Amino acid sequence: MDVTHPDPPTPLAVPLAGRGTATGPVVARALRLLAAFSDERPTMTLSELARRAEVPLSTAHRLVADLEAWGALERDGAGRYQIGLRLFEVGALAPRGPGLRERALPYLEDLCQVTRENVQLAVREDEEVVYVERLAGTRAVRVLTRVGGRFALTATGVGLVLLAYAPADVVERVLTGPFPRHTPWTLADPARIRECLSAVRSRGYAVSDRQVTEDALSVAAPVRDASGEVVAALSVVAHRGTPPVSVLAPLVRTSASGVSHALAARPGRRPVRPSA
Repeated sequence: MDVTHPDPPTPLAVPLAGRGTATGPVVARALRLLAAFSDERPTMTLSELARRAEVPLSTAHRLVADLEAWGALERDGAGRYQIGLRLFEVGALAPRGPGLRERALPYLEDLCQVTRENVQLAVREDEEVVYVERLAGTRAVRVLTRVGGRFALTATGVGLVLLAYAPADVVERVLTGPFPRHTPWTLADPARIRECLSAVRSRGYAVSDRQVTEDALSVAAPVRDASGEVVAALSVVAHRGTPPVSVLAPLVRTSASGVSHALAARPGRRPVRPSA
């Protein structure tokens, strides 16, 4: 099925620009409407949407009409609003999302097949982790993450990797807290977190032990671009103790290295996966 748009519709831009209201505040309100959706509330009525976005109902009515015309919103069979497919199309252009995912996916699939555990790929957005891919193995432990979801940098294996290689000002902001607590083992001491970040840089991988759920352990390693900059992190989330870190760490580091080589490959050249 062809889902391309040779002549992309522009209803969103035209009505918003044509009003007397300043573009900035109008755009901000439209974005608040889109941000009001969540896992817990994937569909909403107009009044629910206006209330959650803290936008006057009359304003929400106008903006939602524009967003629906453009394809950012659509209605389900009950007439409730939900995120539209057009946003997915636009989001697919983000180089740190699907572009990274496409290069990484063969290595993620191999790692998932070998370990039969959850395999995740994530990037840093400001002071949070954003997950761009997650594969569930046949014996996968329960996780709280999802593709497109966000999490604290200090609680997960991928987060600790990304924070370890983040600019110093980002590290300092994160270490001022607060630190969301998920289990009794969630890191909440800045000094202890600094020690963990130093360990990540020295050994080349991070371990998050029961920080998110009490039965899971995550081992993560950095993914680098052609310049050597850490642009993502790859992890395995397994049942604690089976298999042990000593088994998972080499597998994760090898897979992350494979993704790094794929990112460094010349455009248009399909990377060759190293033999097992």
